[in-house]
Amino acid sequence: MESMLNKLKSTVTKVTADVTSAVMGNPVTREFEVGRHIASGGPGMCWRIYNGTKKSTKQEVAVFVFDKKIVDRYQKFEKDQIIDSLKKGVQQLTRLRHPRLLTVQHPLEESRDCLAFCTEPVFASLANVLGQWDNLPSPVPTDIKDYKLYDVETKYGLLQISEGLSFLHSGVKMVHGNLCPENIILNKSGAWKIMGFDFSISSSNPSDAEPKYVCKEWDPNSPPLCLPNPEYVAPEYILSVSCDSASDMYSLGVVVHAVFNEGKPVFRVNKQDIFKSFSRQLDQLSRLSPGVLSKIPDEVREHVKMLLSVTANVRPDADQMTKIPFFDDVGAVTLQYFDSLFQRDNLQKSQFYKGLPKVLPKLPKRVVVYRILPALTSEFVNPDMVPFVLPNVLLIAEECTKEEYVRLILPDLTPVFKQQEPIQASNMILLIFLQKMDLLLTKTPPEDIKNSVLPMVYRALEAPSIQIQELCLNIIPSFANLIDYPSMKNALIPRIKSACLQTSSLAVRVNSLVCLGKILEYLDKWFVIDEILPFLQQIPSREPAVLMGILGIYKCTFAHKKLGIPKEHLAGKSVPHLVSISIENNLNLNQFNSFMAVIREMLNRMEAEHKTKLEQLHSMQEQQRSLNLSNQMNPSEDTKSSPNVSSQVRDIDDIFGGSSASTGVNGKENGSSATISQPSRVSLTLEEKQRLAKEQEQAAKLRSQQPLAPQTVKPATTTTQAKDLTSSLLNNMTSLNTLSLSSGPRTTPMQTGGALSSGFSSGPNMSGMGTMNNGFNSNMGFHAGGMGMRPATPGLYGGMATTTSTPNFSALTQNQTQPSKPPDMSALDSLFSASKPKVSLNQMTPKPVAGPAAPSPWLNQFGAGQPSQTAGMQAAPIGMAAAGSQGGFGMQANPFFNPQNFSQAGANPTMNTGMLKQSASVNNDLKDLFG
Repeated sequence: MESMLNKLKSTVTKVTADVTSAVMGNPVTREFEVGRHIASGGPGMCWRIYNGTKKSTKQEVAVFVFDKKIVDRYQKFEKDQIIDSLKKGVQQLTRLRHPRLLTVQHPLEESRDCLAFCTEPVFASLANVLGQWDNLPSPVPTDIKDYKLYDVETKYGLLQISEGLSFLHSGVKMVHGNLCPENIILNKSGAWKIMGFDFSISSSNPSDAEPKYVCKEWDPNSPPLCLPNPEYVAPEYILSVSCDSASDMYSLGVVVHAVFNEGKPVFRVNKQDIFKSFSRQLDQLSRLSPGVLSKIPDEVREHVKMLLSVTANVRPDADQMTKIPFFDDVGAVTLQYFDSLFQRDNLQKSQFYKGLPKVLPKLPKRVVVYRILPALTSEFVNPDMVPFVLPNVLLIAEECTKEEYVRLILPDLTPVFKQQEPIQASNMILLIFLQKMDLLLTKTPPEDIKNSVLPMVYRALEAPSIQIQELCLNIIPSFANLIDYPSMKNALIPRIKSACLQTSSLAVRVNSLVCLGKILEYLDKWFVIDEILPFLQQIPSREPAVLMGILGIYKCTFAHKKLGIPKEHLAGKSVPHLVSISIENNLNLNQFNSFMAVIREMLNRMEAEHKTKLEQLHSMQEQQRSLNLSNQMNPSEDTKSSPNVSSQVRDIDDIFGGSSASTGVNGKENGSSATISQPSRVSLTLEEKQRLAKEQEQAAKLRSQQPLAPQTVKPATTTTQAKDLTSSLLNNMTSLNTLSLSSGPRTTPMQTGGALSSGFSSGPNMSGMGTMNNGFNSNMGFHAGGMGMRPATPGLYGGMATTTSTPNFSALTQNQTQPSKPPDMSALDSLFSASKPKVSLNQMTPKPVAGPAAPSPWLNQFGAGQPSQTAGMQAAPIGMAAAGSQGGFGMQANPFFNPQNFSQAGANPTMNTGMLKQSASVNNDLKDLFG
């Protein structure tokens, strides 16, 4: 690898050194940058040709350099003779100006080491192309080595040489004297140009007289660079020291032969014995065999034979040669016309450009790209000609590679993209570009598309011409895949929508809808739903074509796999809109049926999707219901629940769409079996789901809690021994406080309407001083309906009883899982009386009650009215639930522990407030009791 790099480095260094040494000190280098060695030409291939640029204008040129080292082997006078000959040829070429002659950009400059001059850009000499590679760089450039002439190039090249000779012979009265492949140069566009006027001979007669040319006698001892190429010189020039314009025509005949025979002339000349060789050649020309011209095309073979005639008068002149049928080739004529365009007016040019697209496909790409294209792009400076030239340029662009397009065509097209004047020409340019938009977007770099091509498309959508708008809308779908998404979303779609809404042309409106329908696949789903579908409802017209276009967009969006319309949009916007426009009177039966088919399809899909959603939700509900039923039917874990828990479960079932009555809990309601209702299919919101989750969690806690099972409390043994009344009353108060303070908290929330029952029942009625089981039913328990206190009935404490012990609540802490027979609560029915008779503490014996009696003041101290329906039992001690600030059993709520209550005036109590009913007699008795 290193050796290769070193070799490359040495080669580059050598070439640079050669170029530097070749032109060092020459005045040409002050104005021109000299590049690489590209070709050779001129007499004896002595001129090296370099590419170069003008420093001031960056204009491309060719630099011809003659290195004087080539003639170092000659004597001084021979060197001077060679230099003078070369100078003469360049000076003569500089004075002559014609399209068929090589154009000199800078005259000959001489320095101590070289001669140099500059010309138009050059590709190579004809001799290089035909295989003569003398004085070429090593290795030979690939473009020259592989260059092959096309027929059209050969025909038109020979025609150009004939035209150049015609100019010299007729216009300048000059004989070239050394016409050969070395002196024919192919410029960068492929045109053939004549140079090498070192041995040219001008007429010695005045311009109006018959031209007369005097030539020099052939000197075999002169250096080769001081003599014409003998293989292309006419026989009379050598044998009779005479020349004429016909001598150049003989040279043209030999050039034609060389072109069709790989650069070989008709005869090989022995330069050591030139006269003998020409004598033999003269005999051969007199009886020229057909095999010599076998490779020359038939249509020009006879003319070449005439050009090689020994008799000069038989040879066609240059003007006659330009008119032979061989040069009537379409391609040659086309190229010839391009060379004379500067002489034509706009009408002639426009007619020619209109017919050019038929000719271009018949021409080789190299000829079109390097010969015709530069001539076409040069017409872009004429705005009136752009609409005629542009189709041909774009046709050529189709055959170019992307690199060639960017390098050779795009720089000239960029100003045309922005051309807006004159209006008529601008509209035609828009139409042409729109028709070739796929080409532009394919080969133009993205940055140029964004800056030049797409702005032109936007301008076309906003153009006042309906034809341009229609064409633009028709072709946009063909290149929509080449437009980047941001440009389509932010620039193209808004302009299409604007054109649809603002136009007065039905065709533009319909084409806008069709265009949108075709490019839907390049858009994303939500952009279509948010921007395209709402836009359809803004279209004001109701023509059938417009309505069918709207239907088409709905249908495409609905059926497209990537897009689709959500069922919410279908139900809320799409279907209502379609239904509303489907009944327009302008629609025929088939069009109406099309609307109905799409609407049905939308409804069917909407139904299927929503049904699937509800079925999934129903499946979840069924799973939850099964779980609930299995928990309820498990006897080892769930016994009979209280109505409170049953109500909670029913509420959860109602939310899930279950039955209004559970079979496991309260299986019968109002004496009849409950029926299971069908689940209601609802779409649950997030808040509903959160509430449902909380309720499920609460229900699970309820199910996991074991119910309280009351057990029979064995009554305490009574005695007939009388005890002190004060001590007995205080013991009763202590037992009530113990009940209030020792009861554990309950976590079960109370259902609305639940009441707390402490399980009081009427014990044996005592008519005097007797015994009493603490005033409580021995079977202390909680009513299934809740935890509330029922009002006492009159006569429970008709007299003062003696207690032997405090209430026993030990049964509440025993095993609650053992089932027991529900307690008989009928004895409590007598407690719910409205009033009791007033008694005093001094009246200890029971008295019969006639009629309604006031409630016992003792019992009122323990029993409150109906509790508040909203009072909860969670985290509260077991006691009397009462409305207001006073609650059942408790030190804070019991008025006995508040001495102020004994001195307060009696208030009118009610059953709802639970306030104590006090009287003056009771207060007096209490005062007597407590001292």
